[in-house]
Amino acid sequence: MFFFDLDGTLIDSNGIWKQVDQDFLARRGIPYSRAYYEGVAHTALPMAAEFTKSFCHLEESCEEIIAEWMELSRDQYAHVALKPGVRAYLKQCKAEGRRMAVVTSSVPEHCFTALKKLELEKYFENVTFAQQAGMHKRDARVWLTAAEKNGVRPEDCTVFDDSLAACLGARAARMRVIGVHDDFFNRDAAEMRAFCDVYIESFEELLYPPAQKARRK
Repeated sequence: MFFFDLDGTLIDSNGIWKQVDQDFLARRGIPYSRAYYEGVAHTALPMAAEFTKSFCHLEESCEEIIAEWMELSRDQYAHVALKPGVRAYLKQCKAEGRRMAVVTSSVPEHCFTALKKLELEKYFENVTFAQQAGMHKRDARVWLTAAEKNGVRPEDCTVFDDSLAACLGARAARMRVIGVHDDFFNRDAAEMRAFCDVYIESFEELLYPPAQKARRK
């Protein structure tokens, strides 16, 4: 079975959250830093809020922090774009009869908005939310939960994700991992290439060549 991350893997949305983080911190006169980025990147909102409250020494509750993030990100998932080759690759997998699902740290509201707007719902059997599981995607239990939910063995699963931490979690769950490049995680690209079973710059690399090109060969 194929498990796909959403943000930064299927859709070009990591920039949304970088801007949200920058705006949120700027309101408080706090610079956006590598240390902050590492604490919140691809992390479910409740845990990201806990980190932010502690890291920034904020008086606001975690609920208030999340509410502000939701206000800053509102409506943006209705206008997000697919990453290159995604739709064609999902069609290819569907034609092959592959089972597919989404495993994401995204907010359910944002996830379903993007899937519906981009007409991707038909490709996936279900969505597993790390937020609802109360865990980070670097935790193998997220991936084991997704496998159990779909009635498959972990070792029969392949994960597509742009985050090194998530790939580490999936590998710990005995799954095959395909790293997907995203500029947001560019600093991790070399380590991703070394760690993942396969690393791609774009889903276009996984597409079969058109029939006419195949005949010319």
